[in-house]
Amino acid sequence: MKWRFKNLTAVVAVIMLALILAAGCAKQESKVTPAPAGSNQILLASTIGPIDAGIVVALEDSFEKKTGIRVRHVGAGTGAALTMAQSGTFDLVLVHAKALEEKFVADGFGTQRIDLMYNDFVIIGPESDPAQIKGLKTSAEALKKIMDTQSLFISRGDNSGTHVAEKDLWKAAGLTPAGAWYRIYEKGAEGNVKTLKYTDEQKGYTVMDRATYLTVKNDVKLIVLVEKEESLINYISLIPVNPAKFPNVKNALAMQFVDFCTSVEGQTIIRDFGKDKYGEPLFYPNSTAGKTLPK
Repeated sequence: MKWRFKNLTAVVAVIMLALILAAGCAKQESKVTPAPAGSNQILLASTIGPIDAGIVVALEDSFEKKTGIRVRHVGAGTGAALTMAQSGTFDLVLVHAKALEEKFVADGFGTQRIDLMYNDFVIIGPESDPAQIKGLKTSAEALKKIMDTQSLFISRGDNSGTHVAEKDLWKAAGLTPAGAWYRIYEKGAEGNVKTLKYTDEQKGYTVMDRATYLTVKNDVKLIVLVEKEESLINYISLIPVNPAKFPNVKNALAMQFVDFCTSVEGQTIIRDFGKDKYGEPLFYPNSTAGKTLPK
């Protein structure tokens, strides 16, 4: 996991109580003091998956090269990232759980949800496939078979965007997972890569974003079993922190980063990222400009 902390001198202690109460994801948050008001830096609270995949750093580096403005990031699950941003310490968040995002904006902490990119979730499991879900057309069918056969399922359980998506899939299927077969990974808050590798060790099933799977598939024996259902699309948004609520946030600089990421230039970076290495893109552009780009 390559978090970009080498120049982040202001990172101090872990905030645990706030996340236990508000997000259930304490292990990922660090208390960060913003850069001085006059500095040319902004601070981003980002969900972990795009950091692990490398797209966050790719966008930050290209933006800094173009503008001289430095973007520093701290990674956490979506629930934790939004909780972190409620302190007014961060200028911007990058997250992927629509209901949580809408609440963040409605509560006055963010100004608006801005479409950035998307990929998709997949249901992954061992090649032996004890629940016999391979090739099923819907996640609801697959989850029911996993439950009926009490095949081991690993959940991040941390209110991250991935966990929220998983919970939504169970709810849409009309199912409430419970029992020894449904296991909350105690280190799920440390991210998708760690969760996926643990699932591989345990020979279980899980819901995972495709980008994470592609980046580690050579290190695991798990395979994609159910995919390409509309409910599995994983939309990722940028939300500027509200300067009306937090006058010290660097909204003008944050909006320059937003404008870059959603421009043709930024969206082209997203479109092409990972193609050479993985044979397919890890993310797809989703801003107004990005939707007009050729595939």
